Amino acid sequence: MARIIVVTSGKGGVGKTTTSAAMSMGLAQRGHRTAVIDFDIGLRNLDLIMGCERRVVYDFVNVINQEATLNQALIKDKRCEHLFILPASQTRDKDALTLEGVERVLNELSETFDYIVCDSPAGIERGAHLAMYFADDAIVVTNPEVSSVRDSDRMLGILASKSRRAELSQEPIREYLLLTRYCPDRVRLGEMLSVDDVQEILSLHLLGVIPESKAVLTASNAGTPVVIDEKSDAGQAYQDVVSRYLGEDVPHRFIDKEKKGLFDRLFRSKS
Repeated sequence: MARIIVVTSGKGGVGKTTTSAAMSMGLAQRGHRTAVIDFDIGLRNLDLIMGCERRVVYDFVNVINQEATLNQALIKDKRCEHLFILPASQTRDKDALTLEGVERVLNELSETFDYIVCDSPAGIERGAHLAMYFADDAIVVTNPEVSSVRDSDRMLGILASKSRRAELSQEPIREYLLLTRYCPDRVRLGEMLSVDDVQEILSLHLLGVIPESKAVLTASNAGTPVVIDEKSDAGQAYQDVVSRYLGEDVPHRFIDKEKKGLFDRLFRSKS
């Protein structure tokens, strides 16, 4: 059976789709057969970040409505043989998703995949609820600002009370914190919450800290998950996130301001 991961938040624009793309690609690169599903019906973006928007013929809703088979709708990533994408529909209403339909698709995927990553829309509407309902693990994505953290705290309450695991009194969903768009300089100036501040509010296991980075936008525009860019700080940070999720003991980076070496200081002083 596959492990179902929901990538969620209470607020939009915090990096859920970027994280879903990076996590699914990172897991697939490690040899795990992985499917990533876009639950944001009507506002499809995952296929753009994965660079497969021109290959979409059938979508998630087509499969739920039995207008196409899962095999017809899944798009195999060209860069990694273990990764498959199930895009959302741009032309359907958010109510097109049904609990029974989502369960059927997830059960079918679970037969042949190791991990299923669910890219959730923001907030608490139907798509977000269905994305997290069947989850085994939840990656709660937040920016280091008060409103984003507050909304994430609300999502934790929903994860704890409205999931299938909660309804069946099973072991709770494993919850992880992913802090995105982090800038140590702004933390030092008091313009942004620190990692400790966020953890004190949410009390979650810290999966990773993704630094504010131009590489994220560059990768998104190119249709490439940023985790592939191993030279960028964001790409390295997401590689660390995947490693920690898989149980590896990897130290956290990008939390403190990088100290310049002697050569850097000498060069900077002469420039």
